[in-house]
Amino acid sequence: MLEQRIQQHFIDSADLKYQTGPVLSKPISQAMQALLACVTSGGKVLACGAGVSGLLAAQFASNFVGRFERERPELGAIALPGDTTDPAADSPQAADADRFARQVRALGQAGDVLLVLSASGQSSAVLAAVLSAHERDMTVVALLGNAATGLATAAPGVGGTGGAIGRALRETDVQISVPHERAARIHEIHLLALHCLCDGVDAQLLGEQEVSS
Repeated sequence: MLEQRIQQHFIDSADLKYQTGPVLSKPISQAMQALLACVTSGGKVLACGAGVSGLLAAQFASNFVGRFERERPELGAIALPGDTTDPAADSPQAADADRFARQVRALGQAGDVLLVLSASGQSSAVLAAVLSAHERDMTVVALLGNAATGLATAAPGVGGTGGAIGRALRETDVQISVPHERAARIHEIHLLALHCLCDGVDAQLLGEQEVSS
């Protein structure tokens, strides 16, 4: 019984990847171009995520500053600290809704990119960071979803993927939204998207390299 349940997780994850690949390839490519334009002009990427998505933001920054799969010069990226244990972090009821916005206002400059992750699209902390980035003339790359937060008042009257954060984005921003309700599946696609971004930037800077299985 447990083995069947485990196998179903693998099947569901693989199915969602096959379904979203054709849909997300274009916005992921657009996001990669935004990141490339930023770092090649001397800018940096500020990355943050709601709740456990903050761990993905930290991994992205580590791959950017260090390396992804090939050796290359360091690229500027900073993961903004947040509370990965706050159960309301990915909802409008985040304990400290200004936690990321303060850091964006302190560190962000025109030409920088803010990369945000929210599986629900409803995090008040991430939304505030997006609005602060706009005030700094920064481009926003948003990895979103429409996962249920588990809070009764988390998203009243909200429909569609991307939530309040998606609606706050500008035409010059890039939205990568996963059309799914389970946060775990959305996180898995977000991680793959971040890997694609790192690989795409490396390919543009270092030249194409065959993608092996």
